[in-house]
Amino acid sequence: MTAPVTTTTATTGTGTGTGIGTTSVQKALYVYGITPAGVRTPRSPGVDGAPVRLLTESGLCAAVSAAPPRLRPRRRDLLAHQAVLDELAAQGPLLPMRFAVLSPRTDILTDQLRADAAHLTGQLNGVRGCVELNVKGTVVPGHFADLVRRDDNLRTLALRTRRRPDYEANVRLGEAIALGVRREARRAAREVVDHLAPLAVRTVQGATDDEQVLSASFLLRSADETRFREAVAARARACGDRLALSVTGPLPCYSFVDPRPAPAGG
Repeated sequence: MTAPVTTTTATTGTGTGTGIGTTSVQKALYVYGITPAGVRTPRSPGVDGAPVRLLTESGLCAAVSAAPPRLRPRRRDLLAHQAVLDELAAQGPLLPMRFAVLSPRTDILTDQLRADAAHLTGQLNGVRGCVELNVKGTVVPGHFADLVRRDDNLRTLALRTRRRPDYEANVRLGEAIALGVRREARRAAREVVDHLAPLAVRTVQGATDDEQVLSASFLLRSADETRFREAVAARARACGDRLALSVTGPLPCYSFVDPRPAPAGG
């Protein structure tokens, strides 16, 4: 996610930036997130130990600090970024920025807050009283026998391999079983999302692969978090032979910020 403001991001190989602009890191502001005006300044030190301050414009606040001379995703800086966001999120709605989002100058950032005030305020209202939980599901590889019993094609291939065993036949059977296991896990993943999505305000699907077949973020009312976790536990019991589920959160609502940058300036 890029910031909903025009940004210049460090190009130090972090993989998190937009690469917009040419402003040097030394002159930039590091941006943590956007909140409604009136929040308390976070006490936690920011990235590279810099003090955090608030820029206020058009009923909004941007939490910022001086960008460090060299911006890298070091563990201490990632933790500092998260600590600032945690303090802001504890006070109310927050539009969090990913690590390494920069703005060239103070006046550019405040101009962008002013230009996008209605859009940003609408987003803040949309996540007010909400948290994000992420649910991941990975393939469980151990239900071969049951899968073969239920799949006519696999059963035929298994019998053929048993009668005339050789290396290539074993490879074909193994590949067919692995494909069947992933297919069953993906079906279970769809069932999980179908059961959980009605409990959420919004749902966003993330990237998957052959092993992690489910990655979905759910925007929840804070009061619904316990019920949601109970529903995840119920689905884990129902599909545990096919899909291993995990829940991460509550998180700042990263997945539900709709970036709409203002035109670049400066």
